[in-house]
Amino acid sequence: MPGDNAHDTYDTYDTYDTYDTYDRLISLLDASSVDYRLIDHAPEGTTDAVCALRGHPASEAAKCIVLRVKVDRRTTRNVLAVVPGDRRVDLDAIRALYAARYVGFSDAKTAERLARAIPGTVLPFSFDPELEVVADPDVVARPRLYFNAARLDRSLCLSGADYERSAKPRVEPIAGPAPE
Repeated sequence: MPGDNAHDTYDTYDTYDTYDTYDRLISLLDASSVDYRLIDHAPEGTTDAVCALRGHPASEAAKCIVLRVKVDRRTTRNVLAVVPGDRRVDLDAIRALYAARYVGFSDAKTAERLARAIPGTVLPFSFDPELEVVADPDVVARPRLYFNAARLDRSLCLSGADYERSAKPRVEPIAGPAPE
């Protein structure tokens, strides 16, 4: 499949073809008959700044973080944690969820390869079997959920229920309090 071996082709992920990921997302949503809205805006990847451009509170954004979860000495899992944009990922909750020895942020190269997107554009969806999606219940409960659509200049809005139906994340309480 195009893009599956992108990490073999490029030395840096600055040139990663996020349009493949974007097209795959749109195809999935269309095939799932999801009602969504596309929003074009100035290129931006930080949560607070892009929320201001889109005109909504950060609580309605999906913040997506790729994590490395070491279950034991031999088993490492990659987890895409999805929390409301005004909250942080609770690493202790992830550690308990997987009965893991260690949980930390994935290195940038691995995160980009698994998410098939550059920083600031990571979707709350996974198109890689090595990347498990875990979403906080507050994400799927949102009437409106916003996120960059694998591009810095385009976002998507859909309901949390449609997100849950199309992305099929594991839904667990993984959001900590807002960062200070």
